[in-house]
Amino acid sequence: MNGLSIHNLVRKVDLFTLKLFLTAIEEGQIGRAAVREHIAPSAATKRIQDLEDLAGLKLLDRSPKGVVPSSAGEVFARHIRMMLANLDDMRREIGEFSEGIRGHVAVCAPRLMITEFLGNEIGDFTRRFPLVNVEVLEDSNANAVRAVAAGDVDLSVFVANNELPCDTLDIVEYRPDRLVAVLPPNHPLSGRSSLALDELLDLDFVAHHTTVITGIQRAALGIGRELHVKYSVNTVESARSLVRAGLGITVQPGCMLSVEDQAQLATVPLAGDWARLSHCIGTLHGRSLTAAAKALIEQLTHHASVLHDTQTADDAEPRPYSAADLDRASTNPLAH
Repeated sequence: MNGLSIHNLVRKVDLFTLKLFLTAIEEGQIGRAAVREHIAPSAATKRIQDLEDLAGLKLLDRSPKGVVPSSAGEVFARHIRMMLANLDDMRREIGEFSEGIRGHVAVCAPRLMITEFLGNEIGDFTRRFPLVNVEVLEDSNANAVRAVAAGDVDLSVFVANNELPCDTLDIVEYRPDRLVAVLPPNHPLSGRSSLALDELLDLDFVAHHTTVITGIQRAALGIGRELHVKYSVNTVESARSLVRAGLGITVQPGCMLSVEDQAQLATVPLAGDWARLSHCIGTLHGRSLTAAAKALIEQLTHHASVLHDTQTADDAEPRPYSAADLDRASTNPLAH
């Protein structure tokens, strides 16, 4: 604006005057704004006139009925609101240092991630930060992405794919993973170092109602084959139970196998890029994260990096997810 330099703004305008200007717009009258801000009407009028003189522009259009912002005043008001909102964020985050991290964090993730590892890690987090309330929402992979993109949650955990809204999300890798075949320990293929897709399709399958099976069926059709489903159940846990009974094999992400299951079952990694997965954490681009949300993301990424030896102890910063990573992940079954 003409005549309104940063130097003059900092030296000659106080935050109360800026707040008074916004209140005058909201009330539609300088007199009512003065009452609301506990200042004499004449002093309020003088402050706003001084602000207009400093700007070199008329910021309010006056009439017998009251005041409304001019075109320049609307721009001025928009930036004041943004500045005061940033100051409020600063106040809240600094306050958390003296009071201890507190607040509310909403997380959305698919059921498998919650039941197999995310629930335990959130439990560890709440024990470290008892003043933080973590809200966990269960939904599909695609809906978890939509929830954080819409600003409905603070962060989502999901499997990457090349259709993610990268222009609206900040994404870091949480857990690299690979699909594994889950077999009875005495199965003839249990000693193999890996299995190809065509070998997998020769076996009796215990299917579960997740996108893993849907993706394998899609991959099978891509090579002109079909999945031989002998049993079909609702959950991965039920599928593993039938595998333990020797009724077939199933497939799931490797990191979602419990220690107990590893002792009772054999697992063989599936070969090929199509079987590679990357569990990611997404936040809305440009949204200011609370200290509580930042602490949760730091714990999740650091814990996962230790488990998977993907980072050293001195490099706890989460790795940004690139477009190349998304292209690589586009064919994995959990990503759709």
